[in-house]
Amino acid sequence: MIRIANAPVSYGAFEQTVGVLPNVPDAHVVLDAIAAAGYAGTELGPYGYLGTGAALRDALERRGLQLAGAFVELDFGQDSLSGLETTLEAVEPFGARPILADSGPRDGDVDLAGVARAVELARSRGSEPAFHHHMGTRVQTPAEIERLLDGTDVALLVDTGHLTAAGGDPVQALHDWGERVRHVHLKDVSLAVLRGARDWDEAWRNGAFCELGTGDVVLLGFFDALGSYDDWIVVEQDWFPRPGDDPVEHIAAQERNRRWLSEHVRI
Repeated sequence: MIRIANAPVSYGAFEQTVGVLPNVPDAHVVLDAIAAAGYAGTELGPYGYLGTGAALRDALERRGLQLAGAFVELDFGQDSLSGLETTLEAVEPFGARPILADSGPRDGDVDLAGVARAVELARSRGSEPAFHHHMGTRVQTPAEIERLLDGTDVALLVDTGHLTAAGGDPVQALHDWGERVRHVHLKDVSLAVLRGARDWDEAWRNGAFCELGTGDVVLLGFFDALGSYDDWIVVEQDWFPRPGDDPVEHIAAQERNRRWLSEHVRI
């Protein structure tokens, strides 16, 4: 059964902003907003932001939310997997999926042996991870995703926005890699914002990820191609708060994103 979640990053809360910027909403505001908009779950966000252990479970259960996944960036060429260990401990009680991503930068190929070690560690703890291709990392383009899938047996997270920004086609991705897809990040992206920026970081900070149905991702075609997929779809609209930005507008944007799915996809 497809379930729809959101994530703290849509509300401006992620590793680069929590505890750093003054206008990042508190966790209880984000969870209230996710539940009120009609989402069934959330991803974890930065470790500890939503709470840990019993406090996290209580925060989710009081709002009728589930934990869909947890993002962890790793330099797979390094020996330490301590960050993954911490994430696995956090998600294990909830049965949530660990989401692996390369920490970048784009200076060569991702270490496939390191990816395999991370996958093995997760599986030894009873979790089946998925790999998140991501702009600005060593697994960004369709060719780099192909290399990852050919060289490992890790499941794939398809991110419609990142893939489109990287020159890929999310519909073709489902045709080519559908058997490996175990998690979806649903984003829309404005290629005009991307083309007008000096680099990806500037485009991302300038709001390249836009509301569903307002950008260049062929979203309805993507849903037509999903076939028998029956796991989480996580709506994300990454927001980097600027001075003076009001979280209220971004809370409203996630309400509109949820309505878009109800009206156009009937989920």
